[in-house]
Order: sequence, then structure tokens, then C-alpha cells
Amino acid sequence: MSLANGRRYLAIPGPSVMPDRVLQAMQQAAPNIYTGPLIDLTASLIPDLKTVAGTKHRAAIYIANGHGIWEAALSNTLSRGDKVLVLATGRFGIGWGEMAAAVGIQTEVLDFGLHSTLDLDRVKAALIADTAHEIKAITTVHVDTSTSFRNDIKALREAIDATGHPALLMVDCIASLGCDEFQMDAWGVDVMISASQKGLMTPPGIGFVFYNPKAEEARAKVDVVSKYWDWTPRGNPQEYYEYFGGTAPTHHLFALREALNMLVHEEGLANVYRRHATLAKAIWAALDAWGVGSSIEMNVKDPALRSHAVTSVKIEAPLGTALRDYLSENLGVTLGIGLGMAAGGTPEWHGYFRIGHMGHVNAHMVLGTLACIDAGLKALDIPHGDGALDAATRVIAQA
Repeated sequence: MSLANGRRYLAIPGPSVMPDRVLQAMQQAAPNIYTGPLIDLTASLIPDLKTVAGTKHRAAIYIANGHGIWEAALSNTLSRGDKVLVLATGRFGIGWGEMAAAVGIQTEVLDFGLHSTLDLDRVKAALIADTAHEIKAITTVHVDTSTSFRNDIKALREAIDATGHPALLMVDCIASLGCDEFQMDAWGVDVMISASQKGLMTPPGIGFVFYNPKAEEARAKVDVVSKYWDWTPRGNPQEYYEYFGGTAPTHHLFALREALNMLVHEEGLANVYRRHATLAKAIWAALDAWGVGSSIEMNVKDPALRSHAVTSVKIEAPLGTALRDYLSENLGVTLGIGLGMAAGGTPEWHGYFRIGHMGHVNAHMVLGTLACIDAGLKALDIPHGDGALDAATRVIAQA
């Protein structure tokens, strides 16, 4: 017998659970893309996207996933042969650097590994050593979805400023936007990228680049930018089609409008951030309890460095895969794989899983997931400490 029949639940770090309202907003006929309500709807998205990003500067929308947005940001700021300093705290920091190398940009990689945050002294040393200012940009992630580290971007900017280096600061917020607070302007970020399918609760397929005047100056110096990737018409369109370099992603726009209504105008961003923080702490409390006397441990030891959107977990291999399989097949809950924590196909790869808690999540979703994990640990006779659900519910009760 399986207890998975009924509505399944995705506890993966994106695509996240989409609200029924967002799905229903998409259930309408294709609109006129030349005149009428769609034009006004699209224009209304830009101020709200800027609010979530914490910026008053430009926003460009692309029909692309996160990898496409990496390339969009690089294409508008760097020429072939330019150098970028890549700061990595997991697979996705490395991935952005790989994208840069693939389009002919030189990369200097500071890889801080899978178990630590940015070492700002190392960053400063690399910038001080660059006396000729060959480094034109610095790329990093706010939250790396693989390791679940949340990097201190404000402190990073302060470290860069302390060296007097003029490089652009470019930050990937794909996993964090709408979950963890981000203040692009206040923190001195020049380019920020994100995508629709995580905290913004919209189907995968559209992404965003936010950029300030310093980044616009860099764009003016780039030798070649394809007409499609060029953010200039997208960020300041004179004709409607320029928002998207062609046909609009109409039904994604309907979905995004409804999602932003929920986040910005109804719940309010301050409450969104508090909700994510509380639910994350409930998950951490459960994991701490399970970890007593067992192999279960969170990848990020310091709570101040943990993402409020995803938690990466280690367990004795192959129990990570066994637990994920049991929950999916028998209880209707899907946990995330341990992406990037060990080489695929190795025995170690089966010793990790991730819990996604981003976007459209509430107490009963999180507590239900934790209860299913607890049941899975018992069903598979996996060693674990007691009291996890009591610890999690106490966090909820005290919120």
C-alpha cells in the first residue's frame, strides 16, 4: 500500500510550489500583444520587481532560465578577454564562472568549498594584488542552492570598497529573491540576477537582471552584445516588444502579476521574510533533534549563514537516497537531491538531500514535510534523535 495518493508535495529548492491563484491566473486565452491590458500589466510588474530587489535602477526581463540570466549579465558587462573574479561557495557559484569561461571571459576562481562562506580577507588580497585592475567584475551568489550558504553581500561590498578596486559587483539571487531580504542599492550591488521559479512562485521560464548606472557605463564599453541579450532596450523600452526582444511570455506575465500581488501588496515583504525565517528555524530545530546521536547534520553549522529558502543535509550514505525514495514513493513528498555535494554516481552522492522551503510555503506544509521525514526515518530504521516534531512545533508556536 502507498500513502502517496492525493496531492503530492515538492519540498525541493525550485521549481517551488505555485499558489493556486498563480496557476489560475494563467488559465485564460492568449491576449493581444500589440495593445490593450497586457501592455499595462507588464509595465506594472517593473516597480514591484524593483521593490523586491531593493533597487531604484533598471530592470530587464528575459525569456530564459537561470543559466540564460547568467549569460545575459555577462554579455552586457564584459568583453571577450576581460577578467572576472569568481567567488564560489557551492556548485552555482562555480557554474556562473563556467558560463563566463565558455563565452571567452578569463576567470580567476576563489573556491571556498562546500562547507564555508566567503573569506573576505582572501577576496581583499586578490583585489589588492590586481594592481592593474584587470578584474572587471566580481561574481558571487547570495544563496548557493547546493550548499545552502547565505553569503553576506553587504560585508562583501565593504571589503571591496576597502581595497578601492573598481570592479563591478554582480550577485546571483536566483535562490534567495523573495525569501531572504536583499537590498541591491543599499548594499552596493551593481548587477543582480534572479529567476521566476523559486521565491517568486511563478513557473520556470523568465529571468531578471537588475543593473545600476555603473553597470550601464560598463555596457557602453562592451565590444559586442547580441541584439537578443542587450539589456538597453529591455530596461528602457520604446516599443512593447522590446521588453522581451520579441513576443512576450504572456502567461508567465499573468502568473508573475498574481505572485507579486501576493508578495508585495498583500502579505508585504517584511512579513514574507519573517515567514521564511520562522519556517526555516522550525526545520533546523527538527534537524538538530534528529542529529543527536546520528549521522544527520546540516551542511551549514552557523545559523547566521543559513539560507531561509533551502537547507542542505548530510546523512550516512546511501541513506539520503533511500529516504528520498521512500518519501516520494510512499508518502507523496519529494525532497531535493544533494546537488554538487559529491560526484554523481559515487557512493558518497547518496548521502545528501535538500529540503526546499521557499516561496509558497506555510506552517502546515513545512510541518507535514517534517512529519513525513520523521515517518521515513522510522520506517527505514535510520538512526535518529527523538523530539524533532516537538522542537519544530515549539518554534512555530512561539512565532
